[in-house]
Amino acid sequence: MNLIKISKNIFLFIFLSFIVSACATKTTTSTKVEGQMQGDVYTGTDTVEYLADGVPDRVFFATNESILTTKSRDTLRKQANWLRSNSSVNIVVEGHADERGTREYNLALGERRANAAKDYLITYGIAAERISVISYGKERPVDSGSNPLSWSKNRRSVTVKAN
Repeated sequence: MNLIKISKNIFLFIFLSFIVSACATKTTTSTKVEGQMQGDVYTGTDTVEYLADGVPDRVFFATNESILTTKSRDTLRKQANWLRSNSSVNIVVEGHADERGTREYNLALGERRANAAKDYLITYGIAAERISVISYGKERPVDSGSNPLSWSKNRRSVTVKAN
């Protein structure tokens, strides 16, 4: 009887030790990646170019989303202000996706992203006739890596001057 009680206590001690050690395990992630992402949306500046001086050319999206973030809306407002001051400039809004998913899915997602940016610019007074939309899906990645940071850089819309 004592042997069974001792065995139960040993088992209980080992079991509790595993639980405590699992709770105490600290996982670390790179602060650089955390500094460049909010959730799964890219917030860094290393891939951002400029439509004009001080006017970023791209906005970023969450996975499988075409909803504009607060930072994206701020960028698009800067673009709209610049476009209002440069009324002879027409633009193309390019939609992009990361490498995951089918070609067809990513082309449709890229188009939704580009149209979200276009629609926002229109609400700020830019004529729809000045804005063209094209989707490249996953065909033109800005970062060819296969990791969360690379994917977040590739989920974007880019505003470029039309030729």
